[in-house]
Amino acid sequence: MMATDCATSVFFCSRPAQNFSSFSTLLFLSRSHHRTRTASVVGALKNKKNTGLTPITMEIGVCEGLKDDLVREMVDDALIWTSLHGLVVGDKNDKRSGEVPGVGLVHAPFSLLPMSLPRTHFIQACELSTIFNDLVDRVSLDGEFLQESLSRTKKVDPFTSRLLDIHRKMMESDKKEDIRLGLHRSDYMLDGATNLLYQIELNTIASSFSGLSCIVGELHRNLINHYGKNLGLDSRNLPLNPSISRYAEALSKAWNEYNDPSSVVLVVVQPLERNMYDQHWLCATLREKHNVRTIRKTLTEIESEGVVLPDGTLQVCGKNVSVVYFRAGYSPDDYPSEAEWRARYLLEQSSAVKCPSISYHLVGTKKIQQELAKPNVLERFVENKHAIEKLRKSFAGLWSLDNMDTVNDAIEKPEFYVLKPQREGGGNNIYGDDVRDTLMRLKNERSEEISAYILMQRIFPKESRAYLVRDGICRSNNAVSELGIFGAYLRNKDKVIVNDQCGYLVRTKASSSNEGGVASGYAVLDSIYLT
Repeated sequence: MMATDCATSVFFCSRPAQNFSSFSTLLFLSRSHHRTRTASVVGALKNKKNTGLTPITMEIGVCEGLKDDLVREMVDDALIWTSLHGLVVGDKNDKRSGEVPGVGLVHAPFSLLPMSLPRTHFIQACELSTIFNDLVDRVSLDGEFLQESLSRTKKVDPFTSRLLDIHRKMMESDKKEDIRLGLHRSDYMLDGATNLLYQIELNTIASSFSGLSCIVGELHRNLINHYGKNLGLDSRNLPLNPSISRYAEALSKAWNEYNDPSSVVLVVVQPLERNMYDQHWLCATLREKHNVRTIRKTLTEIESEGVVLPDGTLQVCGKNVSVVYFRAGYSPDDYPSEAEWRARYLLEQSSAVKCPSISYHLVGTKKIQQELAKPNVLERFVENKHAIEKLRKSFAGLWSLDNMDTVNDAIEKPEFYVLKPQREGGGNNIYGDDVRDTLMRLKNERSEEISAYILMQRIFPKESRAYLVRDGICRSNNAVSELGIFGAYLRNKDKVIVNDQCGYLVRTKASSSNEGGVASGYAVLDSIYLT
């Protein structure tokens, strides 16, 4: 087990502030020596259920001869628990782990203890979920707004261009999507300077970790139930996370609305999917709780095995498909040939419920996020003034690169901006000096490629100490966290059947890392400890 030096780490003491001295140290393991943390009170929890918990900050000093058993024992117990309860992914060192279930399993990367979050901010994020669900649906119905907003991006971004071509064809054919299903995730960070919760992005396609996020929450509940007295933590402050059951319920209701009991849910997957168990948890819940069967196919397989019948019915391998659930198709890498684009178009032409439809997919692009943040644009889609106020409060600074004052400011002070392309998944954003270099190049070249990006205010969350476990090794890092709130929206014609907040995802990463994807190797799964 490895540990590194740090300045502070947040844990909690179960006694009132004046009586915390008996929990004055926390021990953690180092290969060469032991370290201790001296506790100091930083404030009381604002908890509706008063559990007597007080947050304390641990400052590290060197002190030989102290026990390191606590952390060692917790890590060992956690690794065993993950293996027994399905908190697993495929091993990147075993190619078959992305193809054959049950082969090459390793534990999903996780944080040993949950991250603390003020209860008020968690409630704020949850309340925003249903507002964003409705906003996505309303924006998706305005095809000309989507086409116009993305028109310049289309000229320089081949991937967005192909998506818009499919969308335009659906508009021209007057294709009606009576049953509309969205499984979304809105991601936030808590800014350290302002203590405001800002939206990072809204994911409308392939929102991952509804399965594993539930399990890591139960891991933390288990650890705190066993070690809470040692840590000064109370598992009552861990919110329940129903994401897997609520996502499955939304899919099953869409299946019911389609009204074909013999049909299946088609899960569109990538060819090598190490995160398949997060998906299998959802499929298993669908079958066991709702008696809905699923089949998994890549876009390549759908192109060769799928057909749309004259009445619009989608069949894959002879099975009628009621719902198409995309866990792929969000990246240019998912379309290596024309076959995959033909498959995407085939799916859109069918009468099956798409999750998401091409219009929902486009609403989730960075450019649309930036357009919605402009003055008076939300009013085009939302009538409720209180809802508009809540949405605007969550928007970070967002600018198109037409705004040369902002571009020049970003060149001068690149550390305060993030340059974002129209891409999903980790590893695409541009930070620091690379922001300046990229903007200078685009400016000097007078390149239309500038339309493929947006600028976003960079959020600086408060750092805290965390124990991040990956590949069986626990490392102590200064870390920051990102909160994702799952949402589900389903309507049939004018009837809204589901508009729910569906649980949460927390991803924690070393503060030295810019990107934050778990599957892409930057972050670990985490849960919430409400304060």
